[in-house]
This record gives sequence, C-alpha cells and structure tokens, in this order.
Amino acid sequence: MSIRIGTSGWSYDHWTDVLYPPGLPAARRLERYVAELDTVELNASFYRWPRDAAFASWRARLPPGFIMTVKAPRGLTHARRLLEPETWTERVTRGLHELGDRRGPLLVQLRPDHERDDARLDWFLAGMPAWVQVAVELRHPSWQTDEVFDLLARHGAAYVVVSGAGIPCVLRATARLVYVRLHGPDHHHLYAGSYSDDDLRWWADRIREWDEGGHDVVAYFNNDGEGHAVRNARTLRALLG
Repeated sequence: MSIRIGTSGWSYDHWTDVLYPPGLPAARRLERYVAELDTVELNASFYRWPRDAAFASWRARLPPGFIMTVKAPRGLTHARRLLEPETWTERVTRGLHELGDRRGPLLVQLRPDHERDDARLDWFLAGMPAWVQVAVELRHPSWQTDEVFDLLARHGAAYVVVSGAGIPCVLRATARLVYVRLHGPDHHHLYAGSYSDDDLRWWADRIREWDEGGHDVVAYFNNDGEGHAVRNARTLRALLG
C-alpha cells in the first residue's frame, strides 16, 4: 500500500470545475475520480450500508491497484456504540469480501460522546476477521491513553490520526497502517477551510517519517466544501512526489 492520498467521498455537486467538468453525469464521477487519485474513503456507507452487490459492482469498476476504504455503519458505531456487534460484523464483512483486492481498511468512527470502554472495544476488535484491517477514530478525549493504544496494537488496529473537528491531533502509530483524516483547518465550522501549503508541507514530513519507519499511510481529506479536499489532496500528493 505504501502512501495513498484521497478524499472522503467523491460525488459532490460543488466539485464541478474542480474535479468534474461541467455536465458530467453523476454516474461517471467515480470514473473521473479514479483517473486522478488511487484511493477513496466511502462515506455513504455510514448512513446506509450498501448491498453486497454494490460492493461487487465497485470492485468491477475500480482499476487495479485502487483501494476503497469503507466507513462502518452508524447503526454499529452510533446507535449500538459497538454493543453486541455480531450482526453488524457479519453484514460488514460480507460487503468487504466483495471488494476483493480493491478492499482498503474499515474505518470505525465512534461518537464524540462515546467515552472510553476498553472491554467493549476489545470485544468488537476480537470479533473482526484477521483479513479486515480496522482503523478506529476515537473522538472522546477519555480514549487518549497508552492502555487504549496498546489495546489497538494487540489487535493490529490502526489509531486514526485526526486533524480538525475539535479532536486532539495525536501522532500515534498502533499498527503497520497509519490512517490520517484531515477534517479541515477551520476552527469555527466543521469540515471546512483549506489547508495552507505550510500545513501540507508539515503533514508531508510526518507522512515521510511514518513511511521511513516501515508504515503504510492512507490520508483522506474531509473538507469537501468548495472543492478544498481535492485541491489539498493534489498539493499533498505533489509534495510527496
């Protein structure tokens, strides 16, 4: 996998004239996206988990070498808060299996008010098959402890390094994979603003350090407003060469 830079989602009307030419049908947006970037974070799966056939279709449409990360459903992470995850785990792994060699990590984003519960997280991770690379976005500050990082490491789960969204930026690697989510630099609005070139040079240096330490890195820009995510992804890719 090495280093991959992409965006969270790909089908946005306001990306016309940024990534998509005017008049491009929505059904062809993915085709245009994969012509420029080599990974994407599937965000729609958080709101409604796709059918197995949808994952099989994406596998057929994505080019060799492309990686699709998939965000876990909110039914698992927000409604159930990882409690009794077995039913969701079975559905999720069926879909991920259909992605085949286009399959990237499973992003598990916990609620901002989901406080630390080591036993619940441990049970969930233990129930995931070894072939699924899990990355966990821990948003409540109570999770930021060495014991939790060690728990993730025991399961080979990646800690999600976060920029923005009011979440502390903790540069911690708990697995071979380092997963970075860049929600935007705007402190007053979520998922907004454009990172400066200096900001992106700083992130490029961090990514190089992880890479030189033997880690794979995926980074996704979630500041989709005004096409900032696309522009920032292009700049970061250029800085990394």
